[in-house]
Amino acid sequence: MFINVKFQWRGAPVGLVLAVSLAGCAAPNGRTEPSRLPADAVATRPVSAAETPPAASAQPAILPVSYQVPSPAHDAADPLDAQAELSVERLAAEAEARNPSLQAVSAAWRAAAQRYPQVVSLDDPVLGMAIGPDGVGTMQGGGWMVEASQKIPWAGKRALRGSAAVAEADAVQGDIGATRLRLSEAARMALADYYLACRELEVNTATRDLLTQFRRIARNKYEVGQATEQDVLQADVELASLESRRTEIARDETVAVARINTLLHRAADHPLPPPGRVAAGNALPDAGTLQERAAAARPDLYAQQARIRAEEANLALACREYYPDLNLTAKYDAFMPVDMRAQVGVELNVPLRSARRSAAVCEATERLQQRRAEYQGLLDQVSFEVQSAWARATQGQRLIRLYEEKILPATQRSLDSALANYTSGKLDFLRLLDAERQVYLERDMYYQAIADYQRRLAELERAVGERVGIGE
Repeated sequence: MFINVKFQWRGAPVGLVLAVSLAGCAAPNGRTEPSRLPADAVATRPVSAAETPPAASAQPAILPVSYQVPSPAHDAADPLDAQAELSVERLAAEAEARNPSLQAVSAAWRAAAQRYPQVVSLDDPVLGMAIGPDGVGTMQGGGWMVEASQKIPWAGKRALRGSAAVAEADAVQGDIGATRLRLSEAARMALADYYLACRELEVNTATRDLLTQFRRIARNKYEVGQATEQDVLQADVELASLESRRTEIARDETVAVARINTLLHRAADHPLPPPGRVAAGNALPDAGTLQERAAAARPDLYAQQARIRAEEANLALACREYYPDLNLTAKYDAFMPVDMRAQVGVELNVPLRSARRSAAVCEATERLQQRRAEYQGLLDQVSFEVQSAWARATQGQRLIRLYEEKILPATQRSLDSALANYTSGKLDFLRLLDAERQVYLERDMYYQAIADYQRRLAELERAVGERVGIGE
């Protein structure tokens, strides 16, 4: 409760006036405490202009100054621990449920949704009382006065403020969708790195076993005088090189696991199930279809449209500022004669400062033009992102099929032939190692192509704003 004390001259002895504003009461700890409202008044989504927004929200808990967000830790009830393999869908779902960035933007939306009941509310009524010194302690004379007033904005102003608040809340809701898309893209990127490291370790292990077999054959041929010791030593060099490469792959796997755990808000070294197998999937939809889907599905485009609606409401509100606001008053004034003590009246401001209002209209107009231009620029950017991601993903599909249908079978046949010829003495050991290196390299490149395709597919789905329905 705010109390304003002032002196007022009434043509009689000086009076003491108390102006009282019916606002929130001061809490015992000295802070102004808002009204307590039921918990079910919290909005669960931004409302459209045609809907009636919630009247209020539940009061949030007041956290102590020393409160800190708990650091990531091992989760004994982690649902991923029971999974036989880590899939894209499960990882994306867990990231959305756990990642603090999505929780932060969701809290920002819930806060924005509570702007509506604030901006459409009337100002608090004002009560006033005046007591003349001669009237203190008496029921006679004209020593007191009471009055009340209520400010009423010009018709349409509160509705426009409400429309702007709802549009801003819708924009933040679009930001939630954009954050969810970026989070899903990051999860798929990290999973692709994890997949590549695991597959490269498998290839490294298989190649090491194959080289161990080659070394044994070379050792046997050396012992019977059919080969030189150089063949055995060269096999040792290749095995050492594979072991060096294995340490690099293990490092990449550790980094990928840490990245995934960070997205899940867990300890960086928390164990993960192995990644599932992936394939190139069916043919992608054409780029034109995906661009049309992106124009309808991208949440950042929706957010920008909401900001345009907010600026349109602000422009209309700036135009309404040329109209005056009303102030309804009611008074009982004992300073006046008996037949004039009860009074009612209307006050209004006179909008003479046209330069200020014209500048406000120009500002709102320019901001509206800014938002519309930003929307067109964003629409062009979305079209480019879809086209470029589609081209890279399509090329990745073709490359994977080329490896599966031609390159890998050809290199395997070459290795089998080289091994048979070396065993029979028709081929030297270095030619056999060249064939083995080519198989190792092409298998490595094959899994890199699969991982890169998954990254490009993640970019495409983020650019479109939804799953494209292939490549799972």
